[in-house]
Amino acid sequence: MTTISPAPAPKTQHSNDPLHLIDVDHVQFYVGNAKQAAFFYAHCFGFQIEQVADLTTGMRDAAHYLLTQGNIRFILTSGLSPEHPSNMEVAMFGDGVKDIAFTVFDAEKAWERAVRNGAQSAYEPRTYRDQHGTVTMAGIRTFGRVCHSFVSRTGAYELTTVKQGGTFKPKFRKLEGGGAACAPAVGCGPQSGISSVLAINEQNRRNPCGLRYVDHLVGNVEMGKMNHWVRFYENVLEFSMFKHFDDKDISTEYSALMSKVMSSGNNLIKIPINEPAEGKKKSQVQEYLDWHCNTPGVQHLALRTDDELQSIAALRARGVDFLTLPDAYYDQVWNRVNGTLKSHGHPEVKEDHRRIHDLGILVDADDEGYLLQLFTKPLQDRPTLFFEIICRRGSQSFGKGNFKALFEALELEQERRGNL
Repeated sequence: MTTISPAPAPKTQHSNDPLHLIDVDHVQFYVGNAKQAAFFYAHCFGFQIEQVADLTTGMRDAAHYLLTQGNIRFILTSGLSPEHPSNMEVAMFGDGVKDIAFTVFDAEKAWERAVRNGAQSAYEPRTYRDQHGTVTMAGIRTFGRVCHSFVSRTGAYELTTVKQGGTFKPKFRKLEGGGAACAPAVGCGPQSGISSVLAINEQNRRNPCGLRYVDHLVGNVEMGKMNHWVRFYENVLEFSMFKHFDDKDISTEYSALMSKVMSSGNNLIKIPINEPAEGKKKSQVQEYLDWHCNTPGVQHLALRTDDELQSIAALRARGVDFLTLPDAYYDQVWNRVNGTLKSHGHPEVKEDHRRIHDLGILVDADDEGYLLQLFTKPLQDRPTLFFEIICRRGSQSFGKGNFKALFEALELEQERRGNL
């Protein structure tokens, strides 16, 4: 059954609350080649390749690319030496999420509070500074390979300034210019790499994909460990449980999983934690763990849009691969969704039903409204990390009514990969 806990009332923002989360500061990926990965996310998902920190800016250990879209900030990191931690992790796990970083008022105090609450430190507070301001960061470990960094900023590095195009951190360099001297495929001398970046950035400005926020992120953990990590988020980060789905909610004839959704006190971030459940065949969570060295990690990031149809159409045009649903899904979905909306006094789904079908979008409804969502296939050859594109029209849930159809689509992909 599904257990829904009342959403915690949003806290008043107080600078004396060390664990008050102001924003998702950034999501850091460890990748095999940050430059190439930057072009993948820019071309396929419409991100701006906005800033870089590498050998040319004084970074000797790793290259970092800042990608932005709406209020989403990705840092793609590749080590420049064999012993760099990112190279070791990529060798084991492939490309994936390393750090979900939160902006706080005081990173050192947030880290101290979390450690007192029982967290294991990932790294102690460190401050990056120059004449323009400071960025202080400190990190704690969470499930598997993942950590959470606390980030506090001053001067020109305040988050409000970064959102307006300001420099992300000392030793980052902005990629200036609104246009390009040549197309990405055409060489233009020693600056052709920069021209390629500016060209794809200009293309993305003219043809936006409309992704706005990190809506939630999902962690996959081993069987029997879900409640351990629920207690971690409750005790260490002072989150609350928002929803609970058991194996009767999320199952098919062949596989199942269980999930508990953790929410920060101000509802800024939600983290569903999944574990596999017993079934006739292998669940998607177990497949993830099998191909992730049996190590927990982030299964997917859900990215919010205000216009699901426009975003999915734009992403499909760019070549993004999404899960495919059978036509039979749409034979039943409208009676279910619109019936639920009507029973709770909400208007019916306003988006064009035929376009939703043609774009392969899933729809669900609850007592608060409805949502539209669609899931990509894995973003790399290993069947691990993928994205969800989600649009909320009141609903704050996660598409329970779509679980069966989604899992059946996932099982078809698992069977094709020989992992079911």
